[in-house]
Amino acid sequence: MKKVVITGMGIVSPVGTGVEYAWKNLLDGKSGVRKITEFDVSDVASQIAGMPKRGTEPGDYNPDSVIDPREQRKMEKTIMYALVAADEAIKDAGLTDYTGDKNRIGVSVGSGVGGLSTISENDVVIMKEGPRFVSPFFVPKSVVNMPAGHISIKYGFGGPNIAMATACATGAHSIGEGAEIIKRGDADIMICGGTEAAACRLGVIGFAAMRALSGRNDEPEKASRPWDKDRDGFVIGEGAGILVLEEYEHAKARGAKIYAEVAGFGMCADAYHITAPAPEGAGGKRAMQIALEKAGMKPTDVDYINAHGTSTGLGDLGELVAVKSLFDKNKTCMSSTKSMTGHLLGAAGAIEAVFSVLAIRDNIVPPTINLENPIDEVGDFNLVPNKAQKRKVDVALSNSFGFGGTNATLILKRVK
Repeated sequence: MKKVVITGMGIVSPVGTGVEYAWKNLLDGKSGVRKITEFDVSDVASQIAGMPKRGTEPGDYNPDSVIDPREQRKMEKTIMYALVAADEAIKDAGLTDYTGDKNRIGVSVGSGVGGLSTISENDVVIMKEGPRFVSPFFVPKSVVNMPAGHISIKYGFGGPNIAMATACATGAHSIGEGAEIIKRGDADIMICGGTEAAACRLGVIGFAAMRALSGRNDEPEKASRPWDKDRDGFVIGEGAGILVLEEYEHAKARGAKIYAEVAGFGMCADAYHITAPAPEGAGGKRAMQIALEKAGMKPTDVDYINAHGTSTGLGDLGELVAVKSLFDKNKTCMSSTKSMTGHLLGAAGAIEAVFSVLAIRDNIVPPTINLENPIDEVGDFNLVPNKAQKRKVDVALSNSFGFGGTNATLILKRVK
């Protein structure tokens, strides 16, 4: 069986653009959630989001550094986020001047929602001005597979090109399936991850109508509070996470830096409800068990879990119950980085895979901030409250669960 490793990473997130900037802010417990100023939310119950800061300072999201401003008019933010994160990951992996067969490099980058703001904007144009005024770039900007397509076109990667759309499990599924493509020999390298830009007026109104979002508008940084008794919903976020996956012997042969191995991947369905998790997190538990089996590991092998942990009532409880039923509280800790980033939907699993790899690299786990009054079910399980913890991390597990009852679990481990 081929071994798949991670040789490059890139990120655009509410806590920073650039892997090291985002990681430092996470470890410092800094929130990227703020009041929405990009569009009118005065009539919406939730008025906050985790948004990448656009600018030219280090750590800012600056698409001009990667994409010609004239080309940006043809692109949705989902595409631009993905291209900026991919550019960092590809450079990090040492693939900028790659001289091998680029038809053996593929792309697996998806989005949970796709170009929602473009769809919304063009619908307004149709209603106000008529069909003749719709942008000819409307469809190429908004369909889900365009971030993957643009990455392939920009870098000349002619291998498999796919785009998952599995709600909040998209990023993790994209990475897991990218690894499977390499294992079956269809590519040597896969550029994998997720991207999302659903924090537009329509997106916020839609999730608010479900009563899924936090209404803690006066304290944005404290709004995302997984496992806290005072949680009142998730905070929508935007960004992208991209990882370069590579067949181990191929990576060694070209002298690539190796971060970690993708050791296990589990996926399944709750087959229960369109938005609520199965009782006691049964589907998520099954995904974790499948990933452990694929990795040839026992629960006691796992040092750290990056939780789905969205700050919702049923979701937080179900995942916690499932984790406590599988893992040893004396060996395994768990935190939710969504407490700082908000929920990046289709990009969440990808940025959280990056954070899990960094926990392995640095032997430190990021905190769950705003965990001030834990729900009773937490007991003495270590959810890394409010401050990062130094601890040995050889194996990290990352969970991503989505609407429709879709579940994905990644297991990442140190390469020794």
